[in-house]
Amino acid sequence: MAANIQQQIQQLRQQLQEASYAYYVLDAPIMPDEVYDRLYRQLQELESDYPELITAESPTQRVGEQPATQFFSVKHNIPLYSLENAFNFEEFAKWQERWQRVAPPLTPKGAGLDGNAPPLTPPYQGGGQEGITSSISNQENREITPPLAKGGLGGVSYVCELKIDGSALALTYENGVLVRGATRGDGITGEEITQNVKTIRSIPLKLNLDNPPPVVEVRGEAFLSLAVFEEINREREKAGEQLFANPRNAAAGTLRQLDSKIVDKRRLDFFAYTLHLDQGNEGNTQWESLELLQRMGFKVNPYRKICYSLDEVREYYEYWDTERRNLPYMTDGVVVKINSIFLQKQLGFTQRFPRWAIALKYPAAEVPTIVEAVTIQVGRTGALTPVATLKPVQLAGTTVSRASLHNSDRLADLNLHIGDTVIVRKAGEIIPEVVRVLPELRPQNAQLFQMPSCCPECEQPVVREKGEAVTRCINTSCPAILRGSLIHFCSRDALDINGVGEKLVQQMVDSNLVHSAADLYDLTPERLMSLERMGKKLAEKLVSAIAQSKNQPYSRVLYGLGIRHVGSVNAQLLTERFANVEELSGVSAASIEGVYGIGSEIAQAVYQWFRVPANQSLIARLKTAGLQLQSEVKNPNLASTNLQLAGKSFVLTGTLPTLKRDEAKDLIQKAGGKVTSSVSAKTDYVVVGEDAGSKLEKAQSLGIELLSESELLELLSKP
Repeated sequence: MAANIQQQIQQLRQQLQEASYAYYVLDAPIMPDEVYDRLYRQLQELESDYPELITAESPTQRVGEQPATQFFSVKHNIPLYSLENAFNFEEFAKWQERWQRVAPPLTPKGAGLDGNAPPLTPPYQGGGQEGITSSISNQENREITPPLAKGGLGGVSYVCELKIDGSALALTYENGVLVRGATRGDGITGEEITQNVKTIRSIPLKLNLDNPPPVVEVRGEAFLSLAVFEEINREREKAGEQLFANPRNAAAGTLRQLDSKIVDKRRLDFFAYTLHLDQGNEGNTQWESLELLQRMGFKVNPYRKICYSLDEVREYYEYWDTERRNLPYMTDGVVVKINSIFLQKQLGFTQRFPRWAIALKYPAAEVPTIVEAVTIQVGRTGALTPVATLKPVQLAGTTVSRASLHNSDRLADLNLHIGDTVIVRKAGEIIPEVVRVLPELRPQNAQLFQMPSCCPECEQPVVREKGEAVTRCINTSCPAILRGSLIHFCSRDALDINGVGEKLVQQMVDSNLVHSAADLYDLTPERLMSLERMGKKLAEKLVSAIAQSKNQPYSRVLYGLGIRHVGSVNAQLLTERFANVEELSGVSAASIEGVYGIGSEIAQAVYQWFRVPANQSLIARLKTAGLQLQSEVKNPNLASTNLQLAGKSFVLTGTLPTLKRDEAKDLIQKAGGKVTSSVSAKTDYVVVGEDAGSKLEKAQSLGIELLSESELLELLSKP
């Protein structure tokens, strides 16, 4: 009987795997949803009756029953290198010249160069799933051009693939079964998120191979389709939660959800693009590796192409510069890889990039529109940010009606008038911004916009400190500062209070339910039910989420307080050095500065924050409420003394090729450096990206050393 049950379970799993592959990977369903659901329920019932027969690759194991408590760092079996970027064909041609200079002068015949390679005989043939195998063979194959004639790339071809704007993943399979999924992290270590990865239906739990190799490493990109992204943001808006800026951020945020059921609901997708096998049997070419990935059961982007000349690469690049707007997902460039695996291995890697691949990025999309008004946003630190209200315009796949104007200096540079025609840009994950004004189109009697002298929220005078570009409200009772402080306090990296977003905070402040973060812990379902559209069940859920936040560690609470210049890394350093909040609040600024990685600016900010009576009262109330205000670390030591950038001061300016501003800042701080917002004689380095502004000019005038992103990463990699 047991043997019959096991056979029945195996048959159900195979049917469900075939159906899932056809639906999610091939986009060619082979059975109605009702049939799939019925088979799935049958499998669930059998596994419930015979739990000893449950295996990790079963379709029922995609979604975990219990949320994870945290993610753990894991070292990648093979480093996840980022790609060097080229922003035009001149840079692309220079990349080609560089790899050709270091390429081996002679290549043995049959070693895998294009035109000389023997036919590939994959050692691992797909089998046992005829429906899947036949579906693969029927997929559209891009036409492969005959080997290059004289005058081209010398017999070397490139594989061009669309660069998907998502989140990189590393997948490990042992004996054909998925055992680990991890984020890119810093390329050497990432976060282990296997349970979340299993929810992605286009990632097979079991490879479509009869005799799989012992270990298979697959790299690819998890992403959200534009339709799913818009649906998620609509739901977040209804729930009063902060909207995701773009699909890339939404995908990354989704992968870091502790509850895999939430990840499952967001319907992430996945394209595989790199394969590593234990004995190097990926094939002779990149193209063959992609085909083998397909046979294994992965979705591979169908719009790839082999190019045998630079002209063909250019044609592919220019074609998709237009056509990418019709794709159901975001892409911000083309990845170009040398097709020959042999040549890839000969070229190897720099400290950060493979020499045999490059990302040919599309220029930032720019469109003209009209400034209809300028409003001022007041943040949690009191910073006043001017924001242009624009005549709605389509930009990079979304409708844009607002754009940041940054600060007073930027306004002065633009000489912006209400009614001006402006050029707006959005590069990748960058928030829309005004690039330049077209003064020749300015209407008569257009009014020059100037920063206000009083806060628009509380009508108190604002100040602009010497050497800073930011204008601030310094009224601690300002409603905007309170709202911003509460949103920060409840954010994911701080107390992580699920359900408390911008709209709910706005309601609570406007209704005088809360006047500080401590008031959150006095809320009851009855008090919350006084708010508009707040039912009993939701109110109880919010009170429960607030109560659960009391378990967050001391470092998160300290970060959540919103002390100026204290990010999550600095908060961790401080809580490792000072065992509890009483100790931290009682020491001198010099003692705080003595913590490795904490500079004088941060130390002064922390010291001054604890001198304010209202803040002292807040700490006392949070302690009474039961929040964690002491470290669980026994015998805390000073931070590590082998930090590469200890005591060095950095300023970031412009848009970096691959790193977001917060990512670069985090890397610097983790290495012991500090990041400031303005350039001074005390600045050691200025990291310069595209469209750097006045900070670059000031750094040049002061003779401060300038770094590119790659030079910063090289500095970070030194022991």
